Amino acid sequence: MTKMVNLLFAGVTSLGLAFTAYAGDYITLASTTSTENSGLFDAVVPKFEDATGIEVRVVAVGTGQAFEIARRGDADSLLVHDTTGEQRFVENGHASERADVMYNDFVLIGPADDPANIRGTQSAAEAFAAIANATAPFTSRGDDSGTHRAELRLWEKAGVEPDRDWYRELGSGMGPTLNTAAAMNAYVLSDRATWVAFGNRQNLTLLFEGDDVLFNQYGSLLLSEEKHPHLKHDLARRWHDWLVSGEGQQAITHFRVDGQQLFFPNAK
Repeated sequence: MTKMVNLLFAGVTSLGLAFTAYAGDYITLASTTSTENSGLFDAVVPKFEDATGIEVRVVAVGTGQAFEIARRGDADSLLVHDTTGEQRFVENGHASERADVMYNDFVLIGPADDPANIRGTQSAAEAFAAIANATAPFTSRGDDSGTHRAELRLWEKAGVEPDRDWYRELGSGMGPTLNTAAAMNAYVLSDRATWVAFGNRQNLTLLFEGDDVLFNQYGSLLLSEEKHPHLKHDLARRWHDWLVSGEGQQAITHFRVDGQQLFFPNAK
C-alpha cells in the first residue's frame, strides 16, 4: 500500500513539475489586431504550443504600437505588416532578423449603394480620389497601424489630403473601425481577413479589390539581443523558425473562415 502511495505521489509530483515547466516557458508576442480579430492565432498558436511546450501570450495592437512595445523591450517577438517599417526597425538595430511569413490583401469596403461609385474605378488611387470628390464619409483607423499606414500611402497616391468634414480618424482597431463604418454607412479600408471574419456588416459590402498596391505582407522579427538582453531570445527564435517551417506554414494555410483561406504562406 505504501509503495502504491509513493508511486502515485511521484506521478503527481512529476505531473506538477511538468506543468510548472510549461507554465514558465512563454513568450510575449506583439502583433497586429488583424491576426487576432480574424481568429488566426486561435487556430495556429495552439499547434506551436503543442509542438514545443512554449506558450505564446499575444498583445494585439496596431503595428505602430507593436513596434513601440518591442522598442521598449516589452515583447519577445514581433509579427506585424509594414514591410518598410520592419526593414527600418532592423536597420536601426532594434531587430536582428526579419522573415516573410504570410500575406493577403487590403480591400475597400463601403455602402452597398456606393455613393462615390468606386465599383467602376480601375485602381485603388482612383477609388480613393472618387471618395474624396464625392465627400463621402470615410472611417480611418487613425492608429498608426499597418492598415492605417497603407491607407495614408493610398491617399497620397491619389493626390488627396482627407478633409475632416467627411474623414473620421478613430484611433481604434480594425474591428471597432468596421463597426463605426457600419453605423455611419461609410467607406473604410480593411485587411481582408478581418473583413471576412466581421459579423456586423449591416449595409456594408466589398466594393474594390485586386490592385497590386493592396498587397499586404506580414513579417516576423527577432529582437536585438544587444539592446534587450533580458528577453527570451531562444524561445522567440523557436517561434520565428516554426512560423516559416513546413509545420507553421501548413497551419497558416489550413486556417479558414467560412471555407475561405485568409492568409497565404510565403514558404513554398
